[in-house]
Amino acid sequence: MDRKSILGRLDMTLILFELVLSVVFFVVGHLIGSGYIRGVGVGLIIAWVTSALAYLYRKKKVKP
Repeated sequence: MDRKSILGRLDMTLILFELVLSVVFFVVGHLIGSGYIRGVGVGLIIAWVTSALAYLYRKKKVKP
């Protein structure tokens, strides 16, 4: 595998990792009743949506 193909998949991998991490924080926050951890989960969900939209916009812009 060359460097370009690895870096091409890295952005999608990080976006999916951010989604999984946000869900984990959100669920754990609900299970232990911590508003702070739930807030971290919500913040990560907002960041995930933003990065997913940016990824989709970039993919659409690159392809004519």
